[in-house]
Amino acid sequence: MPTVQRSTKKRPSASQAGPTAKKVRVTTTIAREEVVKRRKQPVTLPVRESDGESSDEGDEDQLEDVAELKDDDEDAGSEPAEMSVDAAGQKDSNATRESHKVQRALYEQRKAAKPHSQLLVDAKRVWSLARQKNIPPAERQQHVRNLMGIVEGKVKDIVLKHDASRIIQTIVKYGGRKERDQIASELKGHFKQLSQGKYSKFLVSKLIRHCSSHRESILSEFHGCVLRLLLHREASGVLADAFELYANAYERSILLRDFYGKEVTLFSTNHRTEADREKAKRGLRGVLEDTEGDRKKRILSAVKENLTTIFNNPDKGTVTLAIVHRALWEYLAAIYDVEDEREREKLRREIFESCQDILAEMVHTKDGSRAVREFLAFGTAKDRKHVIKIVKPHVARMCVDDEAQLVIFTALDVIDDTKLTAKSLVSDITSNAETFVTTPQGRRSLFYLLVPRTRRHFTPAQIGVIAETDSIREKTSKKDSDVRSAEIRQAASPSLLKFVEEKGAEVARDTGGSLAVLEIMLYAEGGLCLYP
Repeated sequence: MPTVQRSTKKRPSASQAGPTAKKVRVTTTIAREEVVKRRKQPVTLPVRESDGESSDEGDEDQLEDVAELKDDDEDAGSEPAEMSVDAAGQKDSNATRESHKVQRALYEQRKAAKPHSQLLVDAKRVWSLARQKNIPPAERQQHVRNLMGIVEGKVKDIVLKHDASRIIQTIVKYGGRKERDQIASELKGHFKQLSQGKYSKFLVSKLIRHCSSHRESILSEFHGCVLRLLLHREASGVLADAFELYANAYERSILLRDFYGKEVTLFSTNHRTEADREKAKRGLRGVLEDTEGDRKKRILSAVKENLTTIFNNPDKGTVTLAIVHRALWEYLAAIYDVEDEREREKLRREIFESCQDILAEMVHTKDGSRAVREFLAFGTAKDRKHVIKIVKPHVARMCVDDEAQLVIFTALDVIDDTKLTAKSLVSDITSNAETFVTTPQGRRSLFYLLVPRTRRHFTPAQIGVIAETDSIREKTSKKDSDVRSAEIRQAASPSLLKFVEEKGAEVARDTGGSLAVLEIMLYAEGGLCLYP
């Protein structure tokens, strides 16, 4: 038997010359695009492939590109003889050529006669350089400064033109604090008008986003007409972005103030002192602190009337906005302080009836979800059945949304008719188990059917939020919570066990999927056959 010779060559030892050199970081000259925050989308909207985080400007850039194409088309359309001549129908090519020259001259003459035409020509030339994506930051800043030098002092005069609006937006987007402050100062007093423009609304949103020092004054210009602007097709998005994405607590209170009625709007102060600002941050409760009797009733009545106006116009899309949901939740919270129990229940009943058919439009925000859960907790059996009917078509979307799924959990907690929940909610959840196991939100929806509020999968903060309606449930629900949970677990078990039997081996290869398979095997009721 031949002997095997072992190599005596040793592996080279690590270098003793010193610490390992750090990895060289290669710096690029291309500025990284800022990730744009987006508002949460309602569960009633169809899923778009482009949803999610993106470095693009999204809808703004899309609409701006459409505007640019439109601008080019308009320019081309102003030269009908050159663009639409039928060569076959022309008898004299020389006459046609001369006609083209005359019409070109007339077109250039009309274009030059427009206000600020030369300024826009110069600005567009520099703008085409400043808006390029792949240029060094220093070069871009130089172009922005040159562009600002051209439009300085004329911003207010040209900004309503859609092409000029895009030029000013580029300065705000890429410019420094000096350029942004200059533009905000020149446009002061005109933000309400600009927010209603198809293209200028993007400029207002960019100023609110980038100019934090001017944000309060910009939002103050909407004072007295917030409700009208929320129902406006263009302006509603500006206010919604400001409230949900950029404003702080006090700035949000400026926008909410109009919901409290004309009496509060007319006699509200500028909140110059810190105490006044802290009081304003408390919203409707802060307004009602020093009021009593008839004035308190008038304010609550005004809030209800303003909310009803919005709820009666669901086609405007305003019912999906977080600012409306905050006003609704503040109203429901303020009702707790009404001393007369019958009056309190009457107010809650009236506001529920005004929005009961559009509750699915609200569940995606924190305040909207909380308001719908309040209606479920206080509602009668008939009310709860109606809520389930409204949200049933959207259960799959709700289960993978952090806020909307809380409505599902509350419905499972408070509805005594477990046959209804098994048919309308549990079946839709278990039928989508293969999809839900891939996300933390979806897995929580599955776990709540088997082991609700377990600390293995729900954080203390999440459990605390879910438990907010427990005190109400004790007064409005008859069935014991343990019995209800057992019946829901029993209803969900067959479908979940079948899912594990068919897909368990495949799903268990994933970390999250293995957790779901484990919980189902441990807590689902019934037998499981893993081998044929």
